[in-house]
Amino acid sequence: MTNLPALLGATHVAFGTMTAERLERIGATKVARACDCLLVGPSLRDVAEHARTRQTWWNSPEKWDVYWSEVRWQPPIVVWVSSRLDERVNLWKTCSWLNDMGIACRDVIILEFEPVLSSGTPDEPLPPFNCRSSVDHHPDEVLLEHLEKARPWPRERYERAVRLWDSYVDENPLPFVESCFRGVEGFPELTPLWTFLSCFFPRRTSEGALRLSRFDELIFALLSTEWKTPLALVAHESEIQMNLWHLLFCTGDLFLPRRLEHWADHRSGAFVERAPGPKPPDAGYPMLSEVYRLTERGVRLRDKGLDQLTDAPSLPIAGTEAYSAAAPWVLLQDGHLARL
Repeated sequence: MTNLPALLGATHVAFGTMTAERLERIGATKVARACDCLLVGPSLRDVAEHARTRQTWWNSPEKWDVYWSEVRWQPPIVVWVSSRLDERVNLWKTCSWLNDMGIACRDVIILEFEPVLSSGTPDEPLPPFNCRSSVDHHPDEVLLEHLEKARPWPRERYERAVRLWDSYVDENPLPFVESCFRGVEGFPELTPLWTFLSCFFPRRTSEGALRLSRFDELIFALLSTEWKTPLALVAHESEIQMNLWHLLFCTGDLFLPRRLEHWADHRSGAFVERAPGPKPPDAGYPMLSEVYRLTERGVRLRDKGLDQLTDAPSLPIAGTEAYSAAAPWVLLQDGHLARL
């Protein structure tokens, strides 16, 4: 006797608009959508405060968090997740939230999907981070087959997901980083996740010099003393541009103009200046609405590095901040974090 009809009537959690639409197409009647990329920006333990803080940080009226969903959270709950990094972090958060709501892990079914093999050329280089997979890449029959065979996770694994979220949002990032290096059974995403997250922390060389984060370094390498739109930075065909795109595939491309805004607002544009772009503001073209260029101080910062962490605008990452005087974390050459 199949349990498929009953499960199609369950409450379904989809990490992305396309996946949500696919689930509705195959017959799911209650779908809650979560589309926020938790790899950059602040993350907090309290789910309501987390959702409000994220919305404010992105300066967006859209409610991307599953917390804002109007579905009735009645078991069973079915969570659909691919292997992409942002969806895995969203999975930890969802497990933690459902646990706080008092929904038992036996009433939560987590459906995991491996990436669909690329149809690209055999010599096409693989991206360094898995941020392109999606549940909706699989055909309908595969989705239904997974759902029909679905079973809840063992309690131990479910509780590990909850603990990972608690560690991720902690102000002290060291225990989480250690988990990424050590590994946690059932969560292979941890090693590549830290490889990605580490790209947003300022670096300290073995000689003690302070350098921009890898992400900011790529931005500064593409900027110049000439005015450029954010779109021009990613349209510039080079190895530097491709390395930036690899990161933006995980953050979403709108993070680029957001980070450029941080730099232009920092110290009244001491390092990066901003001016109106070819498209008017609030017209739906954030990659073209402003232009940016390096000042002379910005060129020196690019070439010689930081004098102090606060030369750069702070950036919330998980439960901590990069470039913060209150949380002076620097990335060492071995990939670990240390306090400056």
